[in-house]
Amino acid sequence: MPTPERLAEEFEAHRAHLRAVAYRMLGSASEAEDAVQESWIRLGRTDVSDVENLRAWLTTVVARVCLDMLRTRTSRREDPLGDIATYVPDPVIARADRDPESDAMLADSVGLALLVVLETLEPAERLAFVLHDVFGMTFDEIAPIVDRSAVAARQLASRARRRVQGRAPNADRDLRQQRRVIDAFMAAASEGNFEGLVAVLDPDIVLRADGGALTGLSRVVRGASAVAAQAETFSRSGLTNQLVLVNGHLGFVSRRTDGRVFAVIGFTIAGGKIVEMNILADPERLSRLDLSAIEG
Repeated sequence: MPTPERLAEEFEAHRAHLRAVAYRMLGSASEAEDAVQESWIRLGRTDVSDVENLRAWLTTVVARVCLDMLRTRTSRREDPLGDIATYVPDPVIARADRDPESDAMLADSVGLALLVVLETLEPAERLAFVLHDVFGMTFDEIAPIVDRSAVAARQLASRARRRVQGRAPNADRDLRQQRRVIDAFMAAASEGNFEGLVAVLDPDIVLRADGGALTGLSRVVRGASAVAAQAETFSRSGLTNQLVLVNGHLGFVSRRTDGRVFAVIGFTIAGGKIVEMNILADPERLSRLDLSAIEG
């Protein structure tokens, strides 16, 4: 059996991969860390002498942990009318001058728009889709995790894929193009140019704001005119906006005059238009975000 020191070294070598799996499964950085830690505990309790592929074994363990966490969540994160949920997953923040194409973490990042859609999937569907379509696991490997046959696991992933393809926009990845659109949006907002705002918004844009327990902040706004009106109001709020990467796409960290973070805004741009804005304004969750990459 490997020594504890050797096991710890091997686990650390796979930690980033396990965190990536857990984050896509859970949409929460803190819950992902909890899932990874639980997988480490289970590793310590198991004789893995005969395990030929520890990475695959650990991936299976963390996937099972995530599946259990998804199944025990107390709410479905949907409003009473079954409308688009106002829940915005935890964003991953990085400096805007980093190059996603040369940065492994950012190049493999998953946009907030996709994570929002993943939130609408049943736990087993989400697991099958993430493990197969994102991480390339076979359905024979996925089947025992969801207690289904390989054929049934394939069907789970297929259902999830149809929902993702039907709702997740095909976002532009070119940061320079994103910057031009966002600059035009901000200029129009600061000038009170309603027509200019509408011009850079997709007609069917969705703005999703998650204020957590704060009354009145959580909302879903649809349509270019309605979102443009919101943007004009927001531009007069006296907040400062720092351009950052939010899950690999350009966005803002908005701060109050005293420097406290008010919100994180993620933009999804497709075809040169803003198709989604996801805003996390929940003070409790904002306080737990890792912003070390953009500070200093």
